[in-house]
Amino acid sequence: MYSLDDFSLDIKEGEIFGLLGPNGAGKTTLISILCGLIKPTSGSFTIDNLVYAKNANEIKKIIGVVPQEYALYPTLTARENLLYFGSMYGLKGNDLKEKVIDSLDFLGLLKFADKRIETFSGGMKRRVNLIAGILHNPKILFLDEPTVGVDVHSKNVIIAYLKELNKKGTTIIYTSHHLSEAQDFCTNIAIVDRGIIYAEGTPKDLISATANARNLEDVFISLTGKELRDVI
Repeated sequence: MYSLDDFSLDIKEGEIFGLLGPNGAGKTTLISILCGLIKPTSGSFTIDNLVYAKNANEIKKIIGVVPQEYALYPTLTARENLLYFGSMYGLKGNDLKEKVIDSLDFLGLLKFADKRIETFSGGMKRRVNLIAGILHNPKILFLDEPTVGVDVHSKNVIIAYLKELNKKGTTIIYTSHHLSEAQDFCTNIAIVDRGIIYAEGTPKDLISATANARNLEDVFISLTGKELRDVI
């Protein structure tokens, strides 16, 4: 894992911003810093016009985090997990129950609501993991490899759900090493490797600016001199 070196980003409200690069490039480190899980050794950052060092508690109320690792209790059902996490956000009563039902339904899991998480496939767990991070309607959502290790159906359902959240006003900051997925999903991206930003812009602009590039994979190879699949 690399440290972040002279790292500067300006992410606009309403964007779907992708941090793209191989495992160990610094993507998860950045997400962890922005969420307050890791303290930066230098520099500062502002979220929603709030300087984190002075407004950590206020910022934590408006962000949602979906980690790469499952943040679920395996012996509890999907419904029980989500009711628990919703209560941790201060949600309660019928509003919470309806939110859980609606989210499970949208992601195709309602009929499995009362099944234990330990019986779920990886793709199903990934979808419940996502719901747990957005029950409180965060203004800004951080996603660390939200589709890693899932089947095509689960990936498509997750991406569709995230697009719907974005349409409703949620700013999404998303890490991935799946460049083809990000090319279709993100409004803006930064290509990161070894803690350094190699390029930033819209997928279309980055492809247009790179000689003979047909897609983001070609852009990555041109910028870093290596194929992404060789460094994952």
